[in-house]
Amino acid sequence: MFSKEEFSKAKILIIDDQKLHHLYLEKVLRDAGGFQNIRCLADPLKAYSTVLEYNPDLIVLDILLPQLDGFQIMEQLHSFRERHYLPILAVSAEQSTDFRLKALRMGATDFLHKPYENAEIIFRIRNMLEMRLMHMTVESQNRLLEEKVDERTKELKASQIEIIRRLAQAAEFRDNETGAHIIRMSHYCARLARAMGFSDQDVELVLTASPLHDIGKIGIPDSILLKPAKLTVQEFEIMKTHTTIGAQLLTGASSPVMKMAQTIALSHHENWDGTGYPKGLKGDEIPLVGQICSVSDVFDALISERPYKRPWTPQQAAQEIISQKGKKFKPELVDRFELILPEFIQITQDCRNESSQ
Repeated sequence: MFSKEEFSKAKILIIDDQKLHHLYLEKVLRDAGGFQNIRCLADPLKAYSTVLEYNPDLIVLDILLPQLDGFQIMEQLHSFRERHYLPILAVSAEQSTDFRLKALRMGATDFLHKPYENAEIIFRIRNMLEMRLMHMTVESQNRLLEEKVDERTKELKASQIEIIRRLAQAAEFRDNETGAHIIRMSHYCARLARAMGFSDQDVELVLTASPLHDIGKIGIPDSILLKPAKLTVQEFEIMKTHTTIGAQLLTGASSPVMKMAQTIALSHHENWDGTGYPKGLKGDEIPLVGQICSVSDVFDALISERPYKRPWTPQQAAQEIISQKGKKFKPELVDRFELILPEFIQITQDCRNESSQ
């Protein structure tokens, strides 16, 4: 299965305090076995550090060693061998069955009595190295497969994010907005979610899902959505339905991103004091991601120019949000918003700089 060259490149570590023996074995392995990468170690106390440094493909280990015997060396290497498949050929002049079984129980892959036939030790080493090379090949293939899966997962994730952003932009364009709003708003949401203690994974979900908060505007008539004047009571009731329309559009999805987007679409106009819509939820009945989106959406709406108003400064917008603490917004959320206001301002500036380039 493996070529002669692959076997010859295998690294073999001989641990034996008898210099004549390991010199003899090294010569046998080189001349009769064709192995070229061989290192001999006479000091058992250096066995562990040598294995880490040399990273052998196989160890020929004499069990009867002074100061630190082969059993103790195998015990030292136990955790290393759990992570890396490293065969050990134990050798010893001890002939008892119990001794051989103990060596195998302690971790030896195979056992050979001294004195041994040259052909036999070469044959056994070749078999063990073949298993090692097969293991390394499978490990390499598994890594390659994992890399391909990771790459494909990233591609699918990027495609999903792109689709979400384009869907969100479709809704925003109907509302005389640009894609800059959803970019700013999603980054506000992510920063506020992190400030509220969300995990990195959930912050990423918020960043990806929040652009779909107004997807339901696709179902609102242009005569209402684009009306430059104040909406009538009846028209405003229709406008409110963009929350339920958005939730309906997103219902039934299995991905965490779409589930969160559905929650945000339905709840981002609920108010802390219960005066919001569509359900009139109050306090912590409102999902936190919806409340986070509400603060971020209002902030961006206030600093943006509209046909009926000039843009507010970030400081003016912040004061308006602070004034709604405990009314429209969760008090703790407003406190965290105040703390990270410089980050909101930086996002605003960065987006404006990019749009002007």
